[in-house]
Formats: sequence, C-alpha cells, structure tokens
Amino acid sequence: MALSPAVMGIVNVTPDSFFPASRTIATDEAVARGRSQFLFGADVVDVGGESTRPGATPVEASEELARVLPVVRALAAHGPVSIDTQKEAVARAAVAAGASVVNDVSSTLYAVAGELGVGYVAMHRQGDSSTMQDHPIYDDVVGEIGDFLRDVAEQARRAGVTRLWLDPGIGFGKSVEHNVALLAHVDHFVQLANEYHAGVLIGTSRKRFLGQLGRDALDVDERLEGSLATEAWAMVQGVSMVRVHDVRETVQLRELLTRPLEAVTA
Repeated sequence: MALSPAVMGIVNVTPDSFFPASRTIATDEAVARGRSQFLFGADVVDVGGESTRPGATPVEASEELARVLPVVRALAAHGPVSIDTQKEAVARAAVAAGASVVNDVSSTLYAVAGELGVGYVAMHRQGDSSTMQDHPIYDDVVGEIGDFLRDVAEQARRAGVTRLWLDPGIGFGKSVEHNVALLAHVDHFVQLANEYHAGVLIGTSRKRFLGQLGRDALDVDERLEGSLATEAWAMVQGVSMVRVHDVRETVQLRELLTRPLEAVTA
C-alpha cells in the first residue's frame, strides 16, 4: 500500500454534474470551493467545465473555456490544479493558465500532455456520455480494460508523458456488476501501472452504483459512507490517487489508514 495516496478534489463549474453539492456555474463560488479543498488537505483540485455523467449535454469549447479558465487561474495560486477535459483546446489553455495535470476521460490527449510536460490521467470509457450506460457489455471486464490501459500507457510514454495515472473508469460504461469486479481487482490495475512506473486513480465518489448495492436504493446525498468504504479499499490495494467530492472526510480516512502503517514501518 502507498503510505500517502493523493486526494484529488472535485470542482465542477457546471450546471448539470450529477452531485448537486459539487456544481456551480459561479466563478467565485467555484474558487472558494477549491480553496476550501486545499485547506482540507487535497493534494490536487480537479476543475471541470463539462459534465461527463450519463446523458450529459456536450458543451462547446468556448463555453467550457469561459467556465474553467478563471477558476484554474485563481486556484493555481493555492496548489496543484488538474483540468478535467476531453478537448485539446481546453487542455492547452488550462495548462497555460496554471493547470499541471490533464484528466482526460477520452484517453486521447496524451500527446498534448507529453508536449506540454504535464501530468496525465488516462481513463477507460465505453461509449460516450449519451450511450455509455446503454447496456454496457464485456466478455472480461478486468482483462479488456487492462488491455486498453496498457495500450494507452505505452502511447503516453512514447508521447513523452512522465507523470501518468491509469483510471479504469468506474461508472463510465459499466454495470453495477462491472464496477464491483473492477474494485475487486484493483490490485490487477496497480500491478499493470507499476510496469509503466505509473499510478492508478480510482473515482467512486457518490456514484450511482453505490446506491444500488444495498437493500434500499440510496440517493446521491446518501452515498458518503459507500464512497469512503470503496476509497479505503482502493487505498489499501495500493492506488496512487482517489478522486473525491468529500475532501475533508477522505483526508481524515487516509490519515486513519496510513498512520498505523507509518508506526509499523518506522
């Protein structure tokens, strides 16, 4: 287990991201939220201007830029910032404004990240926002996504990416059963990433499948415990980063998990 897995906070500068408490279209509010996350202990804050939830409406690059650039520019003065985008123009402009990581749900921007010398998160997604939850099918979900991430890792390294994270894309074109299988085999992705001297990023925070695992369905506001439980599991399995809405609680969780290990290994 990594003794200090990073915590990536989420700032959605959108009107339609799936967790209402995480979204705002107001720049000042988004900046304040990001600054609070840094104060709570976030290692990086991920700023997005286009929702990628199932059924989300695509956003023009000009609108996405108008949403994220002032927020990225302001937050970069307080700590590392990631730009959550699948558009090259937005990635380039956000890096120029101070972002040091490109978080790419499309896994197509590795050449841009390599050229600009910034960190890169490559995520697996089956389909796009309009289709990805329409009966996702895999013969071997762990093996197929592992092969995909291996291919992207090789391309990213050839493109000059030096800081790389691989994300199996929980909730992005997966059924509940697929998501559970991916979590059960997090160690497989950690081993794969190690081959490329990369890390694994896991994002389960507040996602729909967490509300479908128990006896009663849980709304997004009721999924904190499930988020923390799956994040704890991912940390114990050796992931390098978790992407979360609830930064303060997750940082506290990390401290509870890592301090006993630090005492044993001191």
